[in-house]
Amino acid sequence: MRQDILSYLEAHRGEFVSGQKLSEELGITRTAVWKHICALRDKGYTIASYTKRGYCLTEVPELMEIDRLMDEVKTEYMGKNIIYRERVDSTNTLAKQLAAEGSGSGTVVMAEEQTGGRGRLERSFFSPYAKGLWFSLILRPPFPPAEVAKMTLLAAVALTRVFRIEGLANCVIKWPNDILVDGKKIVGILTELNASMEQVDYMILGMGINTSFTEEELPEELRGIATSFRMEGIDINRNDLWMSVVEELEAYYEKAVNEGFVSILEEWKTLSVTLGADVEVMLPKGMLAGKAVDIDADGNLLLATADGVERIVAGDVRVRRKHIVNHKEGK
Repeated sequence: MRQDILSYLEAHRGEFVSGQKLSEELGITRTAVWKHICALRDKGYTIASYTKRGYCLTEVPELMEIDRLMDEVKTEYMGKNIIYRERVDSTNTLAKQLAAEGSGSGTVVMAEEQTGGRGRLERSFFSPYAKGLWFSLILRPPFPPAEVAKMTLLAAVALTRVFRIEGLANCVIKWPNDILVDGKKIVGILTELNASMEQVDYMILGMGINTSFTEEELPEELRGIATSFRMEGIDINRNDLWMSVVEELEAYYEKAVNEGFVSILEEWKTLSVTLGADVEVMLPKGMLAGKAVDIDADGNLLLATADGVERIVAGDVRVRRKHIVNHKEGK
């Protein structure tokens, strides 16, 4: 019934249609019409309403064009098979199920909305309907499990390069993989792994890229913390952005497979807002403060403290003093 209402409004787009007319055409009550209109608005459809005039569809959300994406993405295997859901609890969760059932490397699980999106450190991830790119990539890398942690740094480099080309010239990486614009987070990256001691069965590279929500649409607790392309004044096409991201991810992934991670880690350093800064790191044992001096060959953060250099494998970093980052271009 909701789709019938949407189809009717689309057929009369730009015109006002009375609630009584919709009620009569579809054989439902005006209250039911109103409830469906509210649900469509929650999905991103802009529907004006005025007493005695009715409803007018003025703007529709940009949905993902799956057939077009699989056909036009310029990759060898990433994104050539897309499993699409309008709504899912978590694309990572579904991707793990599909990977365990044998889905091939490069398969993408994508949704318009996540109801239980997850970020690092078991945090929830805001994933509203058609307001971002919410997808997970299944990979079966040939390198050992110890190397997989570097994949989050690789993804951060690839995405930062794409974002800068798309107009976010000042986006930077906070260790290990938060991409920030003026201190606000625009993307989340979550890597999950199924492996033995010697071999990776599969890994899931999950990404949430904020494209088009406004500050007013953000939950109160995320205001001042998160941002989107739209909030930064950039009107981005979700489908085109997704293809650019996946193409860059495949290029960097193939580089890692064939050449290792050394050059990618060096590139990460040029894009980092963390290195050279005074930081605080929240660890299970408490807060540790010092200067972020480098990352090691495994991508771990090296923190110079009053007691010596600490190697941080995982933790939540807060930059206390900003510095000027050396933004080298090129690869």
